[in-house]
Amino acid sequence: MYAMRTWAIAILVALLGLAGTGAANAAPVKTEHLQVELAPQSTAATPGGTIFVALHQKIIPGWHTYWRNPGDTGLATTLDWTLPAGWKAGPIVWPAPGRYVLGSLMNYVYANEVYLPVPIEVPANAKPGPVTLKAKASWLVCKDICIPEQADLTLTLPVAAATPAPNPTFGAAVAKTLADAPKPAGLKATYGLDKGALRISIAGAGVKGADVSRAYFYPYEPGIIEHIKPQKAGRGADGLTLALSPDPEFKAPKGDISGVLVLGPGKSFEVTAKPGPALAGVEGVTPLAATGEGSGGGGLAADGGSAPSLKGGLLAALGLAFVGGLILNLMPCVFPILSMKATALVGHAEHPSAARAQGLAFLVGVVASFLVLAGALIAARAAGEAVGWGFQLQSPAVVASLALVMLLAGLNLSGVFEIGTSAQGAGQGLAAKGGLAGAFFTGVLAVVVAAPCTAPFMAGAIGWAFTQPPIVALSIFLALGLGLAAPFTALSFTPALFKRLPRPGAWMSRFRQVMAFPMYGAAAWLAWVFALQAGVSALAFLFTAAVAIAFAAWAWGASQGGGRTLLPRLAALAGLLVAVPMIALGAGQSAPPAAAGAATAEGPGAPLPTEPWSPERVAALQAEGRPVFVDFTAAWCVTCQVNERTALAGKGVADAFARTKAVYLKADWTNRDDRIAKALTEQGRSGVPLYLVYDAKPGTPAKILPQLLTEGLVIEALDAARS
Repeated sequence: MYAMRTWAIAILVALLGLAGTGAANAAPVKTEHLQVELAPQSTAATPGGTIFVALHQKIIPGWHTYWRNPGDTGLATTLDWTLPAGWKAGPIVWPAPGRYVLGSLMNYVYANEVYLPVPIEVPANAKPGPVTLKAKASWLVCKDICIPEQADLTLTLPVAAATPAPNPTFGAAVAKTLADAPKPAGLKATYGLDKGALRISIAGAGVKGADVSRAYFYPYEPGIIEHIKPQKAGRGADGLTLALSPDPEFKAPKGDISGVLVLGPGKSFEVTAKPGPALAGVEGVTPLAATGEGSGGGGLAADGGSAPSLKGGLLAALGLAFVGGLILNLMPCVFPILSMKATALVGHAEHPSAARAQGLAFLVGVVASFLVLAGALIAARAAGEAVGWGFQLQSPAVVASLALVMLLAGLNLSGVFEIGTSAQGAGQGLAAKGGLAGAFFTGVLAVVVAAPCTAPFMAGAIGWAFTQPPIVALSIFLALGLGLAAPFTALSFTPALFKRLPRPGAWMSRFRQVMAFPMYGAAAWLAWVFALQAGVSALAFLFTAAVAIAFAAWAWGASQGGGRTLLPRLAALAGLLVAVPMIALGAGQSAPPAAAGAATAEGPGAPLPTEPWSPERVAALQAEGRPVFVDFTAAWCVTCQVNERTALAGKGVADAFARTKAVYLKADWTNRDDRIAKALTEQGRSGVPLYLVYDAKPGTPAKILPQLLTEGLVIEALDAARS
């Protein structure tokens, strides 16, 4: 009888071990943004042994939770265990995080899916049979907003003396997480402050000869480094040196500095650096470029994504900004100003010295305007405003005023009135104060109208600039201004050019009048943008202001024709006094939501069906297995409108959308939208256009397309997203 009872117990224990697979997998808990559960590595616990039980987080696309050191903001995930007597839970084994950038903030995060293993010691006297482990998990999940969540989790698993098998559901994933997790590797490390940088010197077999192009150091504690600043790495014979930006409050020595050194996917080490000089074998290394370049789209990667960074750092950004400024001269939004510059150039034919003076005045106007615009942008972003390049054109009052300025410029070129000197009178006073002032304000106007365009190379440079200190950001805008002004200023200093120009004559007056029509076209386009922002009814106020401005220009021109001047100048002043309140009244109107959406959903030549963009819609479409094309656009963005009516309007693109079952989402930034501004920042951009293509596979990061699209580029991207 006793023998039968013993065999029965043995068989029961064996059955529990075999049945552990089902008992060890508890039902997951779903919140609004996560699915969480306790995931054991093994099918059973062994008396006197250790079992790893992971908190398994499946995070909906676009959202993230936080590492043990969350970075500039956020909260780490925590687990509060309730275990049987004698059982002990150790600390979380943290996988290497990814990096997520939002404006000037850098966070260390997890996205999509993560396992957070915890070692649980099983007492030696644990009796065979089922046990229940409980844990209260708390975390912060963020995207545009942050939401604290928690869940009470329970896991029942057997205790068995035999060596347990890996859990068929979670065992491999937990084992891989443990294998890839940062571990001590016998590395020696020292740190110190060197010329304002925090130098960490690391030597040992694990890093000897390593590729440091992706090296990144994650400190365990806050207050050590400025997380948003680029990290630089250099390689020596026996290891590497990291050059980091210390936190403003950091004062060395500050005890040991511990953290994680990541060299690439699955290659990471725990490092503890002590105060001291650089180690032999890594001393005197010239740091390489900033490390950790990646997607620039939030950096949501298990082995460390990246902040929007730029290979080559400041010098590369300055070069890109200058080239972007040069190309900006060829963008459609600057064409009206090219009319004014062409007219001025013709007028300089016989007066090179005056031409040089006006070329410099134009340069000063451009550069000063870029710096003022940059200062306003930096101040607004520092105050927490979600603004970017072209933000001023999101104001109906600014758009209306600019439309009237374009109208005035056209009337001036048509000869209705004069500012400074005309083309015929160029020989008398090009160097006069009025001429220089006109050149200066032409430069100002060039910058104002350039805002709707983002030339190639500009986007990366400006996006990077806004992650840097103000003085660095201003230097990027300075380079951009120099690039925009360089062609006209260089021409004004080229005497040989003027010898090739035709002699002054009656043709100059006709040429000047022809150049007025691009200005009228720009005024009409801005009136269309104004109607989208403020509504069609607001056009009555704008047109009234336009008539008043035209009357004022005519009256002022009449006062320049000789004779009595007081009465016509009073009439001009009256016209201005009528125009100003009309602008204010028109800008105070608001477009009906349906009208605004209809105006930008399907423009002429762009018959593709579109839907409004939202991060939730992107996630939902990816979950359905459909590729997604996102168009960040604005009515005032000329480059956007050109792309929509050319590259996105062809039959080949329409066929590609139908063939791949891709969905076209539009993020319309014509009016201010903080969610769109944040999304642009997450992609390392500060303005439109921006084109993203998401694969059909859920959770995959977006591919960024060039700002100047071609039909072939779009078709190729959609086909790749489907596959």
